[in-house]
Amino acid sequence: MPVIAIDGPVGSGKSTVAQAVAARLGLAVLETGAMYRAVAVLALRQGIEAGPAGADALAALAAELDVEAFDPAELRTPDVNRAVSAVAAEPGVRAALVPRQRAWIAARGGGVAEGRDIGTVVFPDADVKVFLTATAAERARRRGDEDAEGVARRDHLDSTRAASPLVAATDAVVIDTTGLSVEEIVERIVGLL
Repeated sequence: MPVIAIDGPVGSGKSTVAQAVAARLGLAVLETGAMYRAVAVLALRQGIEAGPAGADALAALAAELDVEAFDPAELRTPDVNRAVSAVAAEPGVRAALVPRQRAWIAARGGGVAEGRDIGTVVFPDADVKVFLTATAAERARRRGDEDAEGVARRDHLDSTRAASPLVAATDAVVIDTTGLSVEEIVERIVGLL
């Protein structure tokens, strides 16, 4: 089975498109953002902040993480939205989660993985690499729980972090999803196989 890497900024359509592509092809979906959000939930519960003082504690949370233990709604609160980019920027958190992401796909013999560094770091040899984007206004509209200012702040944090910054892989196909239906995007991605 193929490995399909879908990257892009917040609100670009990654999760929706990944689910639709996986359904079309009968593949499993790995939403790496949920893993980082779960670490952020734990950090908020325990009062651990990203940065030098909290780096080791955050890495330890990531190493012991059980994503299945979280209610999906708990992962999408405004507090988590504000905290997740800083938590995900921690090198120790990424070092703990990337091997687990690779193992998850390997155990299933392939799948659709979506996030910010899938085609560049997690699966640099993916069969298909796609980088989704959309206008900032469209991405904020899609999010619903984040305004344009919050989306722009997360874009900046995600694209300037030292560990695995958000960037399109050099061999990724860039798709601007503004004005496209999910079906149109899925057709383009499936056509790359």
